[in-house]
Amino acid sequence: MRLVVIGGGILGTAHAWAAVTRGHEVVQLEREPEARGATVRNFGLVWVSGRSFAELDLTLRSRHLWEEIGGKVPGVGFRPAGSITLIRTDAELAVARAAAASASAADRGFELLEPERVRAINPALRGTFLAGLHSSIDAAVESRRALPALRAYLMGTGRYTFHPSAEARAVTDTGSGATVLDDHGRAFEADLVLVCPGAAHTGLTRELVGAIPVRRVRLQMMETAPLDEPLTTAIADGDSFRYYPGFAGPEVATLNAEQSQSAIAAEHRMQLLCVQRLHGGLTIGDTHEYTEPFAFDLDEAPYEHLTQVAEDLLGRTLPQVVRRWAGVFSQSIDPATIVTRAQAAEHVWVITGSGGRGMTLGPVLGAETADLLNL
Repeated sequence: MRLVVIGGGILGTAHAWAAVTRGHEVVQLEREPEARGATVRNFGLVWVSGRSFAELDLTLRSRHLWEEIGGKVPGVGFRPAGSITLIRTDAELAVARAAAASASAADRGFELLEPERVRAINPALRGTFLAGLHSSIDAAVESRRALPALRAYLMGTGRYTFHPSAEARAVTDTGSGATVLDDHGRAFEADLVLVCPGAAHTGLTRELVGAIPVRRVRLQMMETAPLDEPLTTAIADGDSFRYYPGFAGPEVATLNAEQSQSAIAAEHRMQLLCVQRLHGGLTIGDTHEYTEPFAFDLDEAPYEHLTQVAEDLLGRTLPQVVRRWAGVFSQSIDPATIVTRAQAAEHVWVITGSGGRGMTLGPVLGAETADLLNL
């Protein structure tokens, strides 16, 4: 079968991966020279610990797929480093205890640790905290390196072609397949077209499927110069309990009712997540903004908050911040919908809205689509 995949982000590339590794031929179009959206503006986390119980099996499957991919494509930078969520209040400790005692704790690799054991696992954590919720299952990839590495592998199969700086302008179902016309005047014939537009909900996406139940979410993040020691796990703060459905329960309700979150963190719907890149720098974030139009500039107050929290937990001054950025991702409006798949025509589908789960769930969502369409 011949497929055209429109969109060079993680969802588009994951769908290309699923199709090529099942023996199909794929042409992938990306309107930019390289993916520039949410795929490269994230932590690179494969985040099992916070996923809801309903999507846990799917997330574990994706985690397994990432490990398989990492074995075949070392350039994606897969590493099973785990994570530690650092607890600083009694209300957060109650959430962590409930999580460590939950029915899914073993699947999530949870263990509640005293500070001494936290530091034994991650010696860089020399700051102040009451405990740490360790997940041995969480993992990371290098978000800015993963896609080029995946494409290089796919090109080696002889069944994959990538066209950068190629914007799809029209998709026409022909009855027996579909034709894609790009802005270079080229026509690509396919048996099936998969459109993975990320947060581009207008333009071609709207022409194909109209208004679909997705929204855009804006975030702010930053990266430091290399830290002079390894951060052996990803780290999070207790504010992350407020946002990840895997922790939902009466303890989180109590945590929210206490209003112990700082005003800046509450205003910007913040949590601390921190991952060390292979070059040693720390990717730190993030904020969440849901109401458009989004600002074009960056707000400094969230960065000051994130810096303070990170330094409190590390017990040291952060290396110099070398870059800051904002990003926008597509999120399905229904919290129970993991990804939105909309059929535009018999041989044309639009797939978007994976929210902040795109990097975590990309491989399994590509495989799931392939199963759905009998590829």
